[in-house]
Amino acid sequence: MTGPAVPFREIVLKVHSRCDLACDHCYVYEHADQSWRTRPRTVSDRVVATTARRLAEHAKTHALPSVSVILHGGEPLLAGPERLRRVCEEFGSALSGVADLDLRIHTNGLQLGPRYLDLFAEFGVRVGISLDGDRAANDRHRRFADGRSSHPLVLRAVELLHQDRYRHLDLGLLCTVDVRNDPRAVLDALVALDPPLIDFLLPHATWDTPPPRPDGSPTAYADWLLAVFDRWQEKGGAVPVRLFSSVLSTLSGGPSLTESLGLAPTDLVVVETDGQLEQVDSLKSAYEGAAATGFDVFGHSFDEVAAHPGVRARQLGLAGVSEACRRCPVVRSCGGGLYTHRYSSTGGFDRPSVYCADLAALVRGIEARTSAATVSPAVTDRRELAAAQDDLTRTLLAGLHDALDGRGGARWDEAWGLAGVLESSAEGAAGLDQVLAHPYTRTWLVETLDGLHAERPGAVGRALRLESYVAAAAVRSGLGPEVPAGYRDGRLFLPTLGELRLAGPGETGRARVRAAGDGFSVRSGSGGERIVPIGADGPGWLPVRRAVTGGAPGFVLDDLDPYRDCFEAPAAPRLGRAEAEAWIRDVGRAWELLERAAPGQAAEAADSLTTLTPLVAGRNAERPCGFGAVGLVRTRDGRALATGLLRALRRTRLRALLDVTDLYALDGAWQYRPPWDRNAKVPFSELLASTYERVGLSFLAPRFLDGVSEALDMMDGAAEPTVGGMRLLRSLRDEVKGVQGARGTDSPVNAADHEPVR
Repeated sequence: MTGPAVPFREIVLKVHSRCDLACDHCYVYEHADQSWRTRPRTVSDRVVATTARRLAEHAKTHALPSVSVILHGGEPLLAGPERLRRVCEEFGSALSGVADLDLRIHTNGLQLGPRYLDLFAEFGVRVGISLDGDRAANDRHRRFADGRSSHPLVLRAVELLHQDRYRHLDLGLLCTVDVRNDPRAVLDALVALDPPLIDFLLPHATWDTPPPRPDGSPTAYADWLLAVFDRWQEKGGAVPVRLFSSVLSTLSGGPSLTESLGLAPTDLVVVETDGQLEQVDSLKSAYEGAAATGFDVFGHSFDEVAAHPGVRARQLGLAGVSEACRRCPVVRSCGGGLYTHRYSSTGGFDRPSVYCADLAALVRGIEARTSAATVSPAVTDRRELAAAQDDLTRTLLAGLHDALDGRGGARWDEAWGLAGVLESSAEGAAGLDQVLAHPYTRTWLVETLDGLHAERPGAVGRALRLESYVAAAAVRSGLGPEVPAGYRDGRLFLPTLGELRLAGPGETGRARVRAAGDGFSVRSGSGGERIVPIGADGPGWLPVRRAVTGGAPGFVLDDLDPYRDCFEAPAAPRLGRAEAEAWIRDVGRAWELLERAAPGQAAEAADSLTTLTPLVAGRNAERPCGFGAVGLVRTRDGRALATGLLRALRRTRLRALLDVTDLYALDGAWQYRPPWDRNAKVPFSELLASTYERVGLSFLAPRFLDGVSEALDMMDGAAEPTVGGMRLLRSLRDEVKGVQGARGTDSPVNAADHEPVR
């Protein structure tokens, strides 16, 4: 096992080892490990004080901002209010000034009363209560030893916790699944109590002691949970359900929200009433001593426990699940299931979960029910993609304002205020939108933010380029505010408009810019006022050229923007007039060819292309830029130029999608052999990018379809794609069908060749 151990951010402290209920599904008393019989009933002051000190040391060593302490049992309330007060005081004192302390208690609720809740309110202890649903469901397992129902007392505890003075302490309800119970009735009963959260748990089981399946169905638990999910959706999802939220999160590329699902490393350790340090409590279901580490708080630090092989095994993520799980497309969401549920006496924990079929059916069932609602509309609608890109640029601009935190001084404040003035009118907002939508505005924002976060010299100065963006927006809007803007090396650059020479090389200063008719006026300290027409060359003025030729859409030929050098080849310097005209003419011819050969692709490209930057041959480091920009090296071969244009447009659209939505997760965990280069091994992201590009190019040359169907099959069966990624793969298949229909041919299909990383 390589890499540092994950520090513990959560400890479970057993404050009492006995219980006042006799639940027949309890892993502590009814399953394989019976070590509770030899534990002290109540945790001692010495264990509490030593554990608190150890946790404070651990938090300080790893600079943890916060830690959670969960008071557990048995039934923790049996420890009594004085003992619990001592625990709260000890941990509060030890963690003071070291890390924020999150105290919680998980209880059956039978003993819960004002004396406990007043104590919890004093120390901010939040309370989770176990309840399995309506009375019939709850009494199936959660009964007293003499068979009496616990349900009325639990409802009384919930009612008390929901009083105004205690409501802020409510963590929610924990429900263990029993497939014999009515799933709709269970959910209705829990939702009726208005908890902040519902947590459904599968009953602890292993391959040696599998879960009951009354009807013999291999997906009985998935079917039950999906019935709950359907009812939950009918109710509008009014109460969060952690299990469902976790699956929805991972399907969209986000993190798991529970240890029982997903691949997040465990960061929890258990302290028993005698000070023994153990792994996660559910391991007691596997075999006698399964949770033991051989360590205790008196002789061992939490770092030593974190390095224990059993703990490390649950921190390995994808590498810690079985080979079968690593090959399964739902592993990102299910994570191989809870570690305990993988156990068998013959194979240890190197197996899929005993709930494997249930977990797969649950993930796929939730995906099928929600994919239409959870896929970003940007995946299928170009206008939505453009809107999402605009939102992202504005979010980055707001982030830049926050990151400066006053360091921009009066110049930034003035420019920011003038941007607000423009935003207050329709014309001004439209002008600002045009400037912010320019692809290289994104490059400026990202690089400036990166520079500020890395504290690079000159980052604040680059941020002050906001003045030029606001000045350009004011000119575009035709509105009156005079906007001060800095110039560098004697040149004033107005994004989307052009560059004006105001002084000699190396000189810096500020000018004041105002809209004036079809151009703008500029006043600088040395040159007085000058009127500059926007659309034509003039003394010292280089406009950004706009091209409309043949069937090509109108686009900007940008060979001026200081942030345009963001492609795989270097940006060309400013073109002469004849060279620019030749560029525009050649692109027009390439576009005509594209319209004849692939009218659908041309129409989509026409909606996307806003900015074309001439490049020169060579290698260059790519940098982020906004949607709609492509860079091309000019060639006189019209077909080659059309191919290059289409390739660049496909790349920029895929990058734009990845800017605003997660199409995959865990990129690099598996490697694939592209059908068109079987000697290579590439991550999912590279396979997707090359497939996306080849599908587009196939409209010009059908040979690019070779191997595409196989690549799509690989990705369909992969674990990485999110619901958005799967929707994109379906759209690629539709495009392939369109090419095949137009050509009247089928794409060659080869054998699959997919290799997970070992």
